[in-house]
Amino acid sequence: MTAARLQRLHDAGQSLWLDYIDRTMLGNGDLARRIREDALTGMTSNPTIFEKALGEGNAYDAQLAGAPADLTPWERFELVETTDVRNACDVFRPVYDATKGADGYVSIEVSPGAASDANATVEEAHRLWTTVNRPNVMIKVPGNAEGVVACQRLIADGINVNVTLLFAVEAHERIIDAYIAGLEERAKAGKGIDRVASVASFFVSRVDTEIDKRLDAKIASDAANAERYRALKGRAAIANAKLAYALFQRKFSGARWEALAAKGARVQRPLWASTSTKNPAYRDVMYVEQLIGPDTVNTLPPATLDAFRDHGEVARTVDKDVDGAKRTIAELAAVGISLEEVTAKLLRDGIASFQKSFDGLIANLEKKAVAGAR
Repeated sequence: MTAARLQRLHDAGQSLWLDYIDRTMLGNGDLARRIREDALTGMTSNPTIFEKALGEGNAYDAQLAGAPADLTPWERFELVETTDVRNACDVFRPVYDATKGADGYVSIEVSPGAASDANATVEEAHRLWTTVNRPNVMIKVPGNAEGVVACQRLIADGINVNVTLLFAVEAHERIIDAYIAGLEERAKAGKGIDRVASVASFFVSRVDTEIDKRLDAKIASDAANAERYRALKGRAAIANAKLAYALFQRKFSGARWEALAAKGARVQRPLWASTSTKNPAYRDVMYVEQLIGPDTVNTLPPATLDAFRDHGEVARTVDKDVDGAKRTIAELAAVGISLEEVTAKLLRDGIASFQKSFDGLIANLEKKAVAGAR
């Protein structure tokens, strides 16, 4: 009965990807079991996830000990990272084959240090693509201005792309345009576009975390309007994501898109990221339940996946009450909270957070190398 909830979610048009990876689950059959029992069809990784995986237990010690001594810490990380992602791709390969390339992807992220340089992002993406060497790997690039350029170039090159750290609907639109332009460029060159895949990772709960903090400050300083502010808490993130989905529906329709679809092109699916509930006062599966619909992906950390399996409710919600979502954003602006300012801050914070995790895991690998030498 509990596993059936996840199957119903999948049947509603939403792919379930696990927002987690570690070597233990790849080797002990746990990932394969989740694919069988939980309707799991993909996986995402990032520097924060790998920092945690490398810091727990000794699953990576043997490979690191056997690595060439002259590898830099960065190269050591890339060695274990690409090994895990390659193995995960192999576990998901039956899903990829059964869906004819519509699903079964595993994401690997370019290093945060390349985020401000489109050329460096493209170069690193190509290296990761070649190193993993699996058709169902997806290369993650940031959703900033440089990421827009990189996305178009990589799609034109036939590389699957997961555009991450999208917070603003306007940024989402730029990425969709880059994806479509990349497909058009590839098709014009006479190359196939039917096996090129992409998702746009639109972050959810972090928007509420930042806006709720600002609303709390207003509640504390303006008692006369406290109820007005309080009524807006926990509503911005879902509203913002629903507007992103409405944009997705508009952009992937009409003559321009239909010309590509006729050649086998796939839509760039919205992927709901950051869907764990940060505020314990909110329902623990609210960012899953309120964004269910066709052609979407939800990447879930293990605890959120388990919670939905236990008590999640399935209904098509992602395009319900879009006018209400617009009113929520307008009301926030009316009380002095700029969504544009918030999303710009979240993008900066997101890149900085991944850089901090990346620096942490590199430092940890340096320590392991020193200890091994001793």
